[in-house]
Formats: sequence, C-alpha cells, structure tokens
Amino acid sequence: MTRTITVGLDGSPESLAAAVWAAREAQLRDLPLRLVNAWEWQPPAYAPATGLGVPVPPTDLQRAWARRILDEARARVARRCPGLRIDADTIAGLPVPALLEAAGDTELLVLGSRGLGKVAGFLAGSVSLAVLAACEHPVVLVRSVAHGTPKPLPPDPAAELPAAGHRDVVLGLDLHKPSDAVIDFAFDAAARHAARLRIVHGWTLPPYYYDGALMPELNDEMVTRVRHELADVLRPWQEKYPAVEVGAQATIGGAGRHLVDASHDAALVVVGRRIRRSAVGAHIGPVTQALLHHAAAPVAVVPHD
Repeated sequence: MTRTITVGLDGSPESLAAAVWAAREAQLRDLPLRLVNAWEWQPPAYAPATGLGVPVPPTDLQRAWARRILDEARARVARRCPGLRIDADTIAGLPVPALLEAAGDTELLVLGSRGLGKVAGFLAGSVSLAVLAACEHPVVLVRSVAHGTPKPLPPDPAAELPAAGHRDVVLGLDLHKPSDAVIDFAFDAAARHAARLRIVHGWTLPPYYYDGALMPELNDEMVTRVRHELADVLRPWQEKYPAVEVGAQATIGGAGRHLVDASHDAALVVVGRRIRRSAVGAHIGPVTQALLHHAAAPVAVVPHD
C-alpha cells in the first residue's frame, strides 16, 4: 500500500491548519496527502443527560456534511500546494476508531488541536486526545493559532503557521530510557526542514540537595555526568545526520515547562509516548500532557515500546 500523510478533518479551523501543515510535510517527504473525515455523528461529551436523548442528524446529511468538509479543505490545500497528490475519503464510523484504523495505513497522522488549557478546549480536543493515547504511529497535533482563543482561519490558513525553515525542531529526550524511534524522528524532521535540532533533557537533583548548596562540587560532578550521557546518546545520531546542527540542553527540573518555553520559537516539538496496551491506566505522560495544554508549536508524539 502507498505510504501517505493522513489528516483527520472535522471542519474546525484547527483541522484546516493541520491540513496545511500536513501538506507541507507531504511535499518534504514526497508522499501523497490523504484527507479523511469520519462522518458518523456522536453526541458531544457535554450533552445534558435529560433522558430524552440528543437528536441524531439523518445519515444522508451526515455524509453530505463530511463530503463538504473534505472538498473545501482539498481546494484550500491544492491552492497552497499545486502539484501535490491529494486524496479525500469519508469513513463510516465514529471518529476515534475510524481515525485509528486510518492511521494503520499511514506514515504520519496529523490532527488539529485547540490545546487543552480550558474546559471548552478539552471537550473539543477529546477525539484528538483519545486517538493520541491509543495510536501506535506518530501523531502530530497542530493548533491554528499560537496563543489565545482559536479564531476562523483567513483565506490562506498557512498564514497562521510559523515558517518552519527559520525555527528549531525541539526534542524532549529521556536519558533514562532513550528511544531510537523518537530520536530518529526528531533528527529526520530537522534534516527535512533544514533546521537546527534543539534537545532538552530535564533532570532532578537528589532530595537531600537544597539548590545544590550543600555539596556544590558534587552538583558540578552530576552536571558533567549528565552532559557526558547526552553526548554518548547523541553521538551515533549525529554521525547518521551530519548536516543537522545540534544544540543539547540539560536543565534542572521537569522537562515539560522547558519544552513549552522552547515551543514558542520552534517549528516542531517532538516527544515520545510509551505504548501501553492495557485498557486502564494513563497512556499519556506528564510531559506530553503539559505540551498538549500549552505548546505554541505543532507537537509530534512518537509511540515506542
């Protein structure tokens, strides 16, 4: 089967921005773009439990609305990226299982995200969050604006997105269990975008420290050790991608806040997510959660064992 970049569309400004981002990525990877919409309607998560039920639109109307969303998005993307092969498919089924099935045939799944900092954003992002927690392929979440309340896209939705060529790709690296899949994804993205790769690793001092003041010489030793560990992990990847300029940053404290700060000047932020196939328990770590709440740049979440 032909590899594709797939975008899940729901007619929101965020999903249109995701389609524009995905089109650029498809051009960089020399792959076709696939636009999909799961047309089967489901009641909102916040629908009142009145016992009367929520009216379900007729099937024909649902299908017609899905086709309109796809046609409008396809026309916008085609104007922005002439020559790009664009397929558009309606998929019968509820959004989450339909998108997960579509992701099984794609190299990259791209979804719109409002950010989850407010109640309305959380509800609107529930589909993206559920797909992200279960998908075993890389997922990129794209916002239509960097800050504030989402607004309708202008005639050129790309105007809402930063120029990737002048911004870093940022990688949140876990030194304790570094994943080859996550590191390779970040280096590859930086190479494709001709961007600098900025690597952020957060680490914590032992609990008996008080700002490192008790034993400053031991504090310096730990900093040096972390830097050496970073260099050891990155060395084979710098050899594989010699054209990628790398800047590594080891910061005291959790990585989430530092990655959110870095996202304001980034083309893309890359983090990993450990695959958990159990039906219960958390499936998205705290660093990824922080980025979903507050990141200004697109966020790529790469699953790994």
